[in-house]
Amino acid sequence: MSVLVRAGGREALAELSRFRTAFHGCLSARADAFFELTDALLCADGPTRTPAELSLLAEHQRGYGSLYGALSPGRLETETLRDLPASLPMPRFEGRIVLAVDASPWLRSDAACSPDRLFCLVHGRIGRSSDHVVPGRPYSFVVALTPDRTSWTQVPDAVRPGPADDATAVTADQLPAVVERLITSGQ
Repeated sequence: MSVLVRAGGREALAELSRFRTAFHGCLSARADAFFELTDALLCADGPTRTPAELSLLAEHQRGYGSLYGALSPGRLETETLRDLPASLPMPRFEGRIVLAVDASPWLRSDAACSPDRLFCLVHGRIGRSSDHVVPGRPYSFVVALTPDRTSWTQVPDAVRPGPADDATAVTADQLPAVVERLITSGQ
């Protein structure tokens, strides 16, 4: 609700409606069921262990059979979805968009055998002697900074580098691609 207060009620709701319509366009077969699955996933009170649990939430109004029907033949067009955040209103400093890049790991100590996972260095609070390595996946985030004091940032892009990727090369490719998407969307 804080987003609605800051952005103005009607404009924010119109922008949200436009985004939801564009997101629905990124979905292929059984798009309505896939869309409700996404709503249920975003509105769940906590982690869910199975897709069937999502079908029990109020946001998913169809039966669990439609959920599996959406997951099986349904596809999410990731390239189309990747363009959507760049089309949203961006915070600006005196009319200019200021981007920052951060590489952060998503630590997955419980997923030691998952494919494409890496070992991420975790710095200890005591000193170098407490640093250790934990299984996880690094992500490179591009964010649009806001001129006001807030912990909210807008994330126009996130990339997960693979085991053979160089983090600097990933960022060097990622940032110009984000700027190109911003230009294409009229930002």
